[in-house]
Amino acid sequence: MNVPVPTPDSASPPVPSAETLRDALAGLLDGLPPRQAAGAVERLIASYRGRTPTDAPILRDRADVVAYAAYRMPATFAAVSSALTELAAAVPGWAPDRHVDVGGGTGAAVWAAGAVWPRARAVTVLDWAEPALALGREIAAADPGSRDVRWQRARIGAALTLDDADLVTVSYVLNELTAPDRAAVVDAAASAGQAVVIVEPGTPDGYARLVEARDRLVTAGFHIAAPCPHSAACPIVPGTDWCHFSARVSRSSLHRQVKGGSLAYEDEKFSYVAATRFPPAPATARVVRRPQLRKGQVLLDLCETEPGLRRTTVTKRHGPLYRAARDADWGDAWPPAADPGD
Repeated sequence: MNVPVPTPDSASPPVPSAETLRDALAGLLDGLPPRQAAGAVERLIASYRGRTPTDAPILRDRADVVAYAAYRMPATFAAVSSALTELAAAVPGWAPDRHVDVGGGTGAAVWAAGAVWPRARAVTVLDWAEPALALGREIAAADPGSRDVRWQRARIGAALTLDDADLVTVSYVLNELTAPDRAAVVDAAASAGQAVVIVEPGTPDGYARLVEARDRLVTAGFHIAAPCPHSAACPIVPGTDWCHFSARVSRSSLHRQVKGGSLAYEDEKFSYVAATRFPPAPATARVVRRPQLRKGQVLLDLCETEPGLRRTTVTKRHGPLYRAARDADWGDAWPPAADPGD
C-alpha cells in the first residue's frame, strides 16, 4: 500500500497548539459513563503494558478511543514533543514541510510537531483503527490549523510503503507489532523520511525494541541526532540497564479517577530515537539519569560522543558550569549551550 503525502499549502494556518489540544480534550468524556471510561482505560493499560498481535488493534470503538485520548494523548504528546524538541536542537534551521505519522491514532504526534515547528505543513496520519482516526478528526476540528491533515486508514505492517516525507514519526506503535512487522515499518519509515523519530514506552522491552529500530536506521544510512551523541552501538550492555527519559504530564480527572492518585501530575517514561539522512549536530553528551544533587556538587550520568557511559562530578569550583549542572534535567544535552550574554 503506497500512501501519498499531500503538497504543503504555504497559505494554510499552522498546526494546532498545545493549549488548543488541552481545550479540545477537556470535553471528550461528556456523555461517556465514568465506569465505562475507567473500564476502557484499565483494559488499555493492560494492552499497553503487554503484547498485542497485529490482527487485534488495541482501539476497538469510540469508548476505547475517547478513554485513550483523555488518558494517554497528553502523555504521548509530552513524550513526542520532548523527542522532536531534541531533534530540532540537533538540526537548527530545519523544519519539515511534509509529515507522515505512522500509527498516529488520534494525532498526538501531529500536535507535538505543531508545538515544535509552528508553521504550515502537509500532514498524513495513518492508523488501522477507524474509530481513532474519526476521533482525531473530531479533536483536530477544534483548530482551523489542522484542516489540511489527512486521516487515512492503513494496515501498519509488512505491506506499508510511504511516499517521500521530510519527517516520519512512529510513536507507541512498535509494541503492537510482531517482529517482522516492526522491521518492515522501520524500513518503510527509513525509505520515505529525511528524518525519522520513533518513541516507545520507557520500559526494558520498549528500549529493546527501540535499539532494534535504531540499528536498522543506522544500517539504512541514517545519522543519530538524539538522544545519543553518536551513531555507534549503544554502550549499554543488554540486560543490565535501559535508556529512557521522563516528561511531566498534568493529570486529568480521568487519570485521578482510574489511578486514585492525589498528585496533580505524573511522569511519562519513554525511550526514543531521532535520526536524519543528512548530518545533524548532536549533543556532545546527554544526561541519561536524574542528576544527583549533593552539598556543593552535582553528579551527572552522561552518554558521551566517544561511545560510553561516564559519571562526572561538577562542583562549586566550576563556577557557571556548577550553576548549570544544578539546573540540568534528565535528558538534557551537556554541557549546555553557551549564553550569548556570557
